[in-house]
Amino acid sequence: MSESRAGFGSKLGLILATAGSAVGLGNVWRFPYMTGEDGGAVFILIYVCCILFLGIPCMVSEFIIGRHGASNTARAYTKVAGKGSAWRWVGFLGVATGFLITGYYAVVAGWCLQYMYASAANQLQGDHAAIANYFSDFSASAFMPVFWTAIILLFTHYVIIHGVRGGIEKASKMFMPTLFVLLLVIVVASCMLPGASKGIAFLFNPDFSKVNSNVFLDALGQSFYSLSIAMGCICTYASYFSRQTNLLKSAVQISIIDSLVAILAGLMIFPAAFSVGVSPDSGPSLIFITLPHVFQQAFSGAPAVGYVLSIMFYALLSLAALTSLISLHEVSTAFFFEELHISRKKAAAIVTAGTLTVGIFCSLSLGSMSGLSIGGHTLFSMFDFVTGQIFLPVGGFLTCIFLGWFVPRKLVKDEFTNWGTLRSTLFGAYLFSVRYICPLCILAIFLHQLGLF
Repeated sequence: MSESRAGFGSKLGLILATAGSAVGLGNVWRFPYMTGEDGGAVFILIYVCCILFLGIPCMVSEFIIGRHGASNTARAYTKVAGKGSAWRWVGFLGVATGFLITGYYAVVAGWCLQYMYASAANQLQGDHAAIANYFSDFSASAFMPVFWTAIILLFTHYVIIHGVRGGIEKASKMFMPTLFVLLLVIVVASCMLPGASKGIAFLFNPDFSKVNSNVFLDALGQSFYSLSIAMGCICTYASYFSRQTNLLKSAVQISIIDSLVAILAGLMIFPAAFSVGVSPDSGPSLIFITLPHVFQQAFSGAPAVGYVLSIMFYALLSLAALTSLISLHEVSTAFFFEELHISRKKAAAIVTAGTLTVGIFCSLSLGSMSGLSIGGHTLFSMFDFVTGQIFLPVGGFLTCIFLGWFVPRKLVKDEFTNWGTLRSTLFGAYLFSVRYICPLCILAIFLHQLGLF
């Protein structure tokens, strides 16, 4: 087996690595604040349904293309579609999307490292306004955000150059269990606070009066982003799967892990927030502005506990960001490695240098280079908008249309059933979902994000 196709060494490694790709800030940051804004338990209930009917079929589709192509995402789509087919450009879109996300995502990951350091140095003190000013001053700084962006990208680079088994799989086996341990410790501490029961009820007692079209569309969108659909990650990792890997079973297992982390993140945050009377709908500022103040208030009687938990929380965020960064980096590394016929180290160096450049400009656009904007958006918000609200939905939609209507049914069924060695009971339901349900849902998400639906 060539270096590029050096697959995962174990089933556990495969599941943890692919779950690590999906588990990221979308679970620990985006999911809790969206749950808070969209009514708590009822949002979670709809979200789980969306995972079943949208997330898993889309993930299996990328698995099929990735394993069949046995190469980087761009080449995998080309192999399945044929060299002269326009469908091959969907694969190139996935690579481009992954590359751009890596750049600005590393900036946010760097913020997590800064907050872990700031927690250890006891710098996150004062009232809500003081912490808000801390974040504003830090994010607008010309040096520190860039410094932390470089640090986390260099760490990611170190993992990637050691290959699939020696780097990605080995790191996943260390990082994912550590992430779960940190998560569980903070969940237990949060749920033991006075008044925490209100936060637990918010998460698990659905209020159906809060259901509206926005809740459905937000849940659809979150399920899509949470599983890293259309970023090239799932397809690239699937290229390292063996012919014996049960694609549907793997997708279900990964989705369960991903959803469990998201729900535990809610249990980690909302009981503590409710215990000190903080509104659950604090929005995107929840992690970097609201929560440091929550940790101070919730554990004011035991400041040492609050101090340790704050460090653990931002270490957890950093790990979640890192596992996703590794998979995003691998998308582009595999592309340059195979298309330019260079060593993995050289390919990784190109990606690290390129994404660091993107990250630097995105970071500076929030401060000293704020005048550098496009259509009234900073580079950071522009990259976030273009990739998250245009590239991802378009890529996911086209993948479903491609696999559901243009790829030969026999090829899809052979991959789904491992060439007839697995039962095909659910194949009809899967194909129906990919042909009809998923494209319509993704189209609804896309139009909703653009304000057209």
